[in-house]
Amino acid sequence: MTELPSVRGAEVGRRIGVGLMYGLWKPRVLGAWKVPASGPAILAVNHSHNIDGPMVMGVAPRPTHFLIKKEAFVGPLDPFLTRIGQLKVDRTTTDRTAITRALGVLESGGVLGIFPEGTRGEGDFASLRAGLAYFAVRSGAPIVPVAVLGSTERPGRLMKGLPALRSRVDVVFGDPFDAGDGSGRRTRRALDEATERIQKQLTEHLENARRLTGR
Repeated sequence: MTELPSVRGAEVGRRIGVGLMYGLWKPRVLGAWKVPASGPAILAVNHSHNIDGPMVMGVAPRPTHFLIKKEAFVGPLDPFLTRIGQLKVDRTTTDRTAITRALGVLESGGVLGIFPEGTRGEGDFASLRAGLAYFAVRSGAPIVPVAVLGSTERPGRLMKGLPALRSRVDVVFGDPFDAGDGSGRRTRRALDEATERIQKQLTEHLENARRLTGR
C-alpha cells in the first residue's frame, strides 16, 4: 500500500511558511474563508514564481500537500519536502505512485495543491494540463482557484531570484466549484470537457483577482 504524506508534516510546513512569508514579504490574503473548512479540496494555483507554492502553503487556512516536480527534491530539500508532506511527481511519465498518493490525500479528506499549468510561466492559466481535471473528476473534490499576484513585479536587490523584501504579494482565493458535469463519467471526452470548464473558471477568477487587487 502506498504511504500517504503526513498531515502533521504539512501542518508543520504551513507554520514554517507562515513565518517565512510574513517575515520576508507582506502577503495580503483575500477570500481564505472560501476554502472548505473540512473534507477534500483542491487548490489550483497559478504559477509565475518559485515562491508561489510556499506562499500559498503559508497563508492557506488548512495544511496543503502540493504536487511538486521531482527536480525540486534535490539535496537537503528532498527529505525536508517529504517531511512536510509534499508530493514528488515525475512529469516525464505517468507517475502512478504520485497519482495514488494524491488521490489518497483527497480520499482521506485532505487538501491537494496543484499548479495546473504544469510548469512556471506567465501564471495566467492559459495552458492547462489534464491532471487537475483527472483528480477533480475522479475524487469529486471541489476546486478552489487561487491567484498569486505580485511575486514577479519587483525582483530583490540582494537576491535577484526572489521578490523584493517586504514587497506586497496578493493571494486571492476564489469560490469552490465542481469540475465534473454530475454524470460521474471519467472518459477522455469527460476529462477534456472538465478541463475546458476548469480553464474558464480559473481565468475568470484571475481576472476578478486582478480587478480586486489592482494588479
